[in-house]
Order: sequence, then C-alpha cells, then structure tokens
Amino acid sequence: MKKLFRNSALFLVFLLGLIQCLVAQEFDLETLLFELPDVVFNKIETAENFTSTYELKIKQPIDHSDLTKGYFFQRVFLSHKGFDRPTVMITEGYGRSKNRINELTELIDGNQILIEHRFFGESLPDTLDYSYLTISQLTADLHHINTLFKRIYKSKWLASGRSKGGATTLFYRYLYPEDVDVSVNYVGPINTAYEEPRIYHFLDTVGSPECRAKIRSFQEYMLKRRDEIMPLVKAYVLGDQTNFTYNSIEKAYELAVMEFSFSFWQYGHNCEEIPTEAISDFDALEYFLSISNITFFSDESIALLAPHYYQSANEMGYYGFKTSDFKGLIRELPTYKNFYAAFTPNKMKVPFDDTYLNEINAWLPAHGNKIIHIYGTLDTWSASAVPPSDQVDAVWFLMNGKHHGNALIQNMSPAERKKLISTLERWLDIDIEK
Repeated sequence: MKKLFRNSALFLVFLLGLIQCLVAQEFDLETLLFELPDVVFNKIETAENFTSTYELKIKQPIDHSDLTKGYFFQRVFLSHKGFDRPTVMITEGYGRSKNRINELTELIDGNQILIEHRFFGESLPDTLDYSYLTISQLTADLHHINTLFKRIYKSKWLASGRSKGGATTLFYRYLYPEDVDVSVNYVGPINTAYEEPRIYHFLDTVGSPECRAKIRSFQEYMLKRRDEIMPLVKAYVLGDQTNFTYNSIEKAYELAVMEFSFSFWQYGHNCEEIPTEAISDFDALEYFLSISNITFFSDESIALLAPHYYQSANEMGYYGFKTSDFKGLIRELPTYKNFYAAFTPNKMKVPFDDTYLNEINAWLPAHGNKIIHIYGTLDTWSASAVPPSDQVDAVWFLMNGKHHGNALIQNMSPAERKKLISTLERWLDIDIEK
C-alpha cells in the first residue's frame, strides 16, 4: 500500500512538473512574441499534440523595396512544440482561414508556421494593386517572417508547400537559399513558359489509349448534347446561386468541357466510371459536374482566384485548352488558337515576365540541393514537375498511381517512406521516430 502511495505521489509530482513546464513555456513564448516588432497575436485553440497555437498578423511592406508604398498585415498561424525543435514554414499558395497541421511537421515533431499568401484571404492591403503581387515580393514576405522567428527558434528550419504553395517554396529557396535547411515541394509545378506546352503532351500520352478515347468521346457527347443539357445546367447554377458575367454560361459550359480531361487526370479518376451514350442527360451532367464543375468558371470562383490568375499570366505561367481538337463542336471559344485558361482580374492585360521562370529552371538542376520533390504520376500538373537531376543532393518521389490530392508521405510505399526519412535525418541531423 505504501509503495502504491509512493508511486502515485511520484507520478503526481511528475505530472505537476510537466504542467508547470508547459505553462512556463507558453508564458515564455508569449513574452518573445510581444518582443517581435509589428506582430499582433491571439491565442486560439491549441492544435493536437502542441503546447500552444496562435493566430498572428504580421506587418509587411506592400513593396519591400519602397516602404513609402504602405503596409498590410499577413495572416499566419503558429503552432508551438518546443524551442529546441525544428521549425516548418508552410508556404500556402492561396488563402488560409484556419490552422491545420502538415504531415511533415508531425513527422519531424516540429513547430509550424503556416503562412497565408500575400493578397489572398485576409492578407490584403486597403487598396489592392496587383503590380505588387510578384515572386520577389511574396518571397520577401517569407524572408521577413523567417528573420523574425529565428529570434525564437534556433534549431533547423524547413519550408514546404503544396501545389502552388510548393512552387512558392521553390521560388523562396531560390531567392533566399540560406533561410531554411530543407525544402519539401509537394506537387508544385514549375512551368517553362507563359503557356506550358508539356501539359498538352501529358494529356496526349497519360493512361491507356482506350481511356483517352473514352474521355474524348465523353467531351464530344457533352458538346453535341449541349442544347438538351443546358436547361439542366441553368437550373443547377440557379440553385448554386452563381453568376456568369465574366464568362457567359454558354462559354463557361464549353470551358468546363475543355477542362474535363485536365481535371480527370489531376485527381486520378477512374476510366471505368466514364458514362457511355446510353445514359440520360441528367446522369451525364451529374457525372460531368463531379469532375469539371461549371461553377469553376463563375464570377464568384474567378474573383476568389483572381490573384492566382494574375500571377499565372504575369510570371508563373499556366495552361491552355487545345480547342482546335473540337472544331465544329465549339461555338463560344476560338478554335484558331489555344485558349489560355488564366482569367485575369477584370480581364486586364498583363505583360508576361519569364525572368524568374528561366532562372529557377536553370538553378534547380544545378544548385537545388536539399530539396525533396513529391509528385503523383497521374497528376496533370506532374507535366510541370521539376525534372530529376543527378547534379544536386536532392530527392524525387514520383509516386506511381497517385494524383494531385494524394501524393503524400502517408501514402508512400514502405521503401519510399524509408528513403524520405533517412534523407531528412541526414540533412537535418535528427532522429525521426519510424
């Protein structure tokens, strides 16, 4: 009985000590956050397995080269694990309204700084001038955040992002190579031109000839049956309360048909599920919308993605639709040239500057060290994957049968996962729990 009491007492002492340590760490962190210049923070619900989580607003120059242009506040989420742990910067490519923990952060048991992209979500100046939405400005935002938080976190640093956020991670590493020790790029496309030609080759060769033929046949069916299907489409968008003035609903319908093959492979859909002509128009439309929803081309969607479209047309490049393949079935879109799929804000004319695309495509194969690239072989955006190079200490995972949504560490084969962990351990000089 005495032994039981003694063990219980020791456990209680240990528990109280642990609680005091966590409370002290939280207090110490808040003291350090108070000392960071132009950072406003608010404690929010603590992420699972972390000691504390905060939503931050970090003051950023609109133009990092001219502070007289004014400022905006960038939304950031900080999840604290420990001062001695590695820190992962998650570079979002779009808005981020709430905190989430990345699998990489969990894998290395680190702190996480989740960063909403400049000019998305709440990270907006009072007056939006897209000319300041550039690669040099957005990476300077990240560098400023990195500089601030290196006052708090002295261990190893990583940056990681997914899709457009993955491309952001790579541009950040190129322009500020000393900021982080390791970069992890999930399915991030690095294009080579204003209109990426490799997308067309991918769509012409991915999968089996039979599957590609079924996709083409279904697209043709949706165009041939448009007059019968359009009343159903109009009823659908009425219920969805979406508007079509940037693109007419007829034009948006054709765009959705052109988008179908891109979206089909981007998210790895099943060829066996493509309907045949022996189905109703309602069933055909229901399937069609599950792959390529016409609301993607609505005013609401285009407004939400306006900064992304500007960046694509200005510096990052994008894809187009080969409308000539459907000549005779297309009514609204031009068929004498490919249709570029970036819908710039208010249809503004945006000059394209390929300087950073040319530079990063030359830098990555020669100097892109300590970078992990993760892509899915089915993903349409893998056409714009960073090509493997044996000239750098970097690792590529081209995950067979995976797509834009599931090319993840958690879905790797045991051999792939082992290779990734051993690479991170070597580069970061840490031990990762297997």
